[in-house]
Order: sequence, then C-alpha cells, then structure tokens
Amino acid sequence: MLAEPSRGTSTLRARVELEEQTSWGELLIKDLIKAQLRTGVLLALLVVVVLGALPALFFFAPTVAELRPAGIPLPWLLFGVAPFPLIFLVGLWYNRLAERHERDFVNMIEN
Repeated sequence: MLAEPSRGTSTLRARVELEEQTSWGELLIKDLIKAQLRTGVLLALLVVVVLGALPALFFFAPTVAELRPAGIPLPWLLFGVAPFPLIFLVGLWYNRLAERHERDFVNMIEN
C-alpha cells in the first residue's frame, strides 16, 4: 500500500517534467524521437537493400533477367510492380513499431 502513493507521485512528476519542458522531460522526448528515427532509418535501409539487390541479381545472373512470367519480362515486374507492396508492407510495419514506441513511452510516464 505504501508503494501506490509513490507511483502516483512519480506519474505526476513525469507529467509535470514533460509539461514544463525541463531537461529531464526533454531527455524523455529525445529518447522517443531517437527510437522513432532509428526504426525509420533501419526500415528504409531494408527497402534500399532489397530494391538495390535487384540490379545486382540481374547483373550476376543474366538468365534471370530473361525470364518472362505471364509474358512480361521479370525485370519489369520486379521494378514496376513489386516495390509497391514492399513499401506498403514496410510502412505498415513502421506504423506498428511507432505505435509500440509511443505506447511504451506513455506506459513509462504513467507508471
């Protein structure tokens, strides 16, 4: 029972620190921004590596570039169609990770 009032006090203190934009509050916000930025950069690198590997694939395996599934050249499919679902799915993944970072931040402030 003695721990419950201190929990409320720390929650109030954290909220006050954030509202008054003290150095500790700014540090909390900067940590959240760093986590969001790190997630965004890593997922962007994933997209760049996957899409950047396609030209290397066609260079080192020219027979792959000659494939024609459904009568359409494979490079056209991979460069013209495949990036859109990839980018969409990576965007959804980023959105879920960003929401999780924000939930963790709010939970940290409230606890």
